[in-house]
Amino acid sequence: MRYFITLSFDGTDYCGWQRQPHSPSVEETLEKSLSTILRQPVEVVGAGRTDTGVHARKMVAHFDTEAATDNLAFRLNRLLPKDIAVDKIEPVDEGMHARFSATSRTYHYYIHTRKSPFLRRFSTEYLYQLDFDLMNEAARRLLDYDDFGAFCKSHTDVKTTLCQLSEARWESLGEGRWMFVITANRFLRNMVRAIVGTLLLVGRGRLTVDDFCKVVEGKRRTEAGDSAPAAGLFLWDIQY
Repeated sequence: MRYFITLSFDGTDYCGWQRQPHSPSVEETLEKSLSTILRQPVEVVGAGRTDTGVHARKMVAHFDTEAATDNLAFRLNRLLPKDIAVDKIEPVDEGMHARFSATSRTYHYYIHTRKSPFLRRFSTEYLYQLDFDLMNEAARRLLDYDDFGAFCKSHTDVKTTLCQLSEARWESLGEGRWMFVITANRFLRNMVRAIVGTLLLVGRGRLTVDDFCKVVEGKRRTEAGDSAPAAGLFLWDIQY
């Protein structure tokens, strides 16, 4: 039987979602805990891959088992480390797939413009003066495009760099804190952090909005800005 598991995690101490040979991952940690409780090997398939240090308010994964799953979420939460929390586990149709059945994904990126010792794990400190009106104008222009090769990590095995964006905007959270919201049907590896890093150049006056559009149209990663740090990025929502 197939199950969807919905979880959240603080990605600070993990190499990302995907299992890696020499570093702890969220996927590996979850699989080990599930296998221990169900007393059989369990493999999970996530809705996507988060990079090292990236967090998730909502990650969805699926796994198959014929074992009893009574109180499984409660039992998992007792066994998992404190930086991973299971929200729910529910049976789904056999044809449902955590990755391929998803219709949209939303990411949030957080920055703070005043030094704070309490935000450093979940937000990026950025003390330069930023013009968020210009950054929002550039963000809105992203919706005019569907090819985001300029923001794709180099030397990846993706077959296409086409994505359908439905929202991209900066919102003020008050007290010098800002949030970038972006939703699409799919995302390329490192795409959100590369977009944020390039938008920050617009905010600093290093790029005009027209320059930003030329970067998108050029489809070359070398023309875009540096990737923003991982700590500020959250996988926020997944819709099916």
